[in-house]
Amino acid sequence: MPTHRLHLRPAISALLLLAALGARPAHAGLFDDDEARRQIDDLTVQVNERVDTLSKAQIELMNQIQSLRDENARLRGQVETLQYELESAKKRQQDFYVDLDGRVRKLETPPDAGNAPPADGGDAANGKPSGPAAEAGEYEAALNLFKANKIKESAAAFEAFAKAYPDGALTPNAYFWQGNALTALRDCKRAIDVYRVVANKWPQNPRAADALIGVASCQQELGDARGARATLEAVLTKYPDGSAAATARQRLKK
Repeated sequence: MPTHRLHLRPAISALLLLAALGARPAHAGLFDDDEARRQIDDLTVQVNERVDTLSKAQIELMNQIQSLRDENARLRGQVETLQYELESAKKRQQDFYVDLDGRVRKLETPPDAGNAPPADGGDAANGKPSGPAAEAGEYEAALNLFKANKIKESAAAFEAFAKAYPDGALTPNAYFWQGNALTALRDCKRAIDVYRVVANKWPQNPRAADALIGVASCQQELGDARGARATLEAVLTKYPDGSAAATARQRLKK
């Protein structure tokens, strides 16, 4: 073999080795770029999916919030309507009792009571009227306060009337109206005591049954459902006829 070929063989081997070593990093770099792109694409898809999920959840949450707002507005409207109807019902009941009170007093008061002379001549010398006329006048004044929706003043006036005329013909009515006024003032504990005076001291008075209905209403307001039921049952036992009994039956059904 020629001598120059023997010298070229090591040089060619070295060149082939260098070429092989140089090709590996290039191939590895190309492989790394493809893997990076694939991972980036995968991450992009995952991020987009999460963004879509969050967007849908946000839209659903906003729809739920709007639905709750609409429901809240609807319920607020219902509450306002019920409050108006309750106030109207209270006003109608108040007017009914006032009218009934006037009718009862006309039946109970003798025709000449307004012209009757003072029974004891009491305060006539001082210019203050006394007797049945004075009693009727003071009672009417207290009732007018109630009609004018001056409830606190009315309660005080009826209390003063009951003290001034403890055995008067209109005193049971005064206690009854004082109980109504205290109930309107949400002083139910005092109202129960006042109503019970009518029921216990004048059990045959037309106001006694209505007073017990007032007691039951206050007991219910105070959360004493058992006591209210017992009172309503007492109304049916003592006064089985009349409007109070009808009211008691209706409430016991609820």
